[in-house]
Amino acid sequence: MGYLKVSKCNKLPMDLQPIEIVERKGKGHPDTITDGIMERVALELNKEYLKKFGGILHYNADKSLLSAGVTEPQFGGGRVIKPMLIVFGDRATTSFAGETIDLESIVINAAKGWIRDNLRFVDPDEHVRYQIELKHGSAELTDIFRRGKSVMGANDTSAAVGYAPLSRTERAVLETEKFLNSQEFKRDFKETGEDVKVMGSRSNNHLDLTIALAFVDRFISSESEYFRSKQEVLERVTSFLNDKFSDDFEKVDVHINTLDAKGRGIQGVYLTVLGTSAEGGDSGQVGRGNGVNGVIPLMRPRSSEAAAGKNPVSHVGKIYNAYTHEIARKIVEEIEDIQEVYVWLLSKIGWPIDKPALAAAEVYTRADFSDIKKQVEEIIEKELENIGDFVNKLIDGMVPVY
Repeated sequence: MGYLKVSKCNKLPMDLQPIEIVERKGKGHPDTITDGIMERVALELNKEYLKKFGGILHYNADKSLLSAGVTEPQFGGGRVIKPMLIVFGDRATTSFAGETIDLESIVINAAKGWIRDNLRFVDPDEHVRYQIELKHGSAELTDIFRRGKSVMGANDTSAAVGYAPLSRTERAVLETEKFLNSQEFKRDFKETGEDVKVMGSRSNNHLDLTIALAFVDRFISSESEYFRSKQEVLERVTSFLNDKFSDDFEKVDVHINTLDAKGRGIQGVYLTVLGTSAEGGDSGQVGRGNGVNGVIPLMRPRSSEAAAGKNPVSHVGKIYNAYTHEIARKIVEEIEDIQEVYVWLLSKIGWPIDKPALAAAEVYTRADFSDIKKQVEEIIEKELENIGDFVNKLIDGMVPVY
């Protein structure tokens, strides 16, 4: 390791700060769709490379775009005029030692599989087009995978930051979106789509949530039915929050689809044909959505790298992005006197990923810092020694990255 630094944080933990803003984009949001599809592509490439070549070859599928289609929502059911387009970009190795893989089939089948698993009303054959722009990688980066080392060299000079624990606002925002996209909720409110965005703001102990929730037009026959359904959803979400987070906040306010305007018919409500704004209103891009811990924390330092779609064995933009949060969680779990911790890892291109140029932690604690410091150093050193185990989890898709 290049350098390890553990210091004391003098900034109050997030839960004690006066204001906080947190966002979460659900699985039907265009940015999350793009993240989810490209991560599925990465996982399928991992399987194919391991099956055919016995190891992961060079690829990155994280420069990708979902271009919105065109639809015409109507009460009782509208129509799709032009399908969505997914452009798969960046780099992927297609041949090695005389063997080749069918990249196009792998990529398209992965995308269709993710859509079928996550978007109830999107037909991946009818409603989506696919454009493959994955090119062969640079010679030097590709060569990293041929050097025969058990621990790969980093394919970039990059930094990442993670933290623990989640704040009460982060937990409320995260769990609210998961509730709205749960099987139970969709069973009771089949008229709601998967495109959910939750924006949470906390002022001292008052939580305010603004939710964008797509409704599916085939289940809504009129403007009055839309507003009746929206009120029922609002009551259910408010009840969920009051039951689950009554000890965390003195007051919780919830607002849904605040652009709605009664009396304007189809123009004044958030209706979709397929349950996602990607069908006609909004495009998506890898890395514009949730962090690897599932939220967009506006008041905290955040990694600039997109994790979804990157290779899991040498791209520190994925490995360190996820591992900093994992190390932070381990620190908080194992040292009860730490209220909050931030962990940074900085790579240097070509250096082994288990030996970062810099590893740092900043801890908030009221206990004796000299004892805490040594314990944190030991956890970081141990985790870096075992980074190979974490990489294997990334390869198998056992670590969420969006």
